Amino acid sequence: MIQFFYENLHETVNTDYKTWLEDIILSEGKKLGEINYIFCDDEYLLKVNQDYLQHDYYTDIITFDYVKGRTISGEIFVSLQRISDNASTLSKDYEEELRRVLAHGVLHLSGYKDKSEEEEQLMRSKEDYYLAKYGN
Repeated sequence: MIQFFYENLHETVNTDYKTWLEDIILSEGKKLGEINYIFCDDEYLLKVNQDYLQHDYYTDIITFDYVKGRTISGEIFVSLQRISDNASTLSKDYEEELRRVLAHGVLHLSGYKDKSEEEEQLMRSKEDYYLAKYGN
């Protein structure tokens, strides 16, 4: 089950994304467990980054992996404020940037990394692939 939660926000996210995210998981040969997306602002996610990862910088997403075997579970914290800023900086549509970040979290839980340049390229190609499939 995929659930959406909100911290320090008045805006909400399109719940239709849940079906698309489930399709990504199944396409990756995984099984859906429990995934909680926690949408928040920059300050909330900065505190999570500092408290749990000892990183002192803003980010758009932090994924906590509770995967067991092929069953995908985790908590995915997403700063909607950071996504909005990134979309503006990159001259991208906000909804597309949001979908990219949502997919990014699920792909992390599916086993994809993005620490090396090679890993980052594979992650980006997977994101692009699933973004192209959105709505089809």
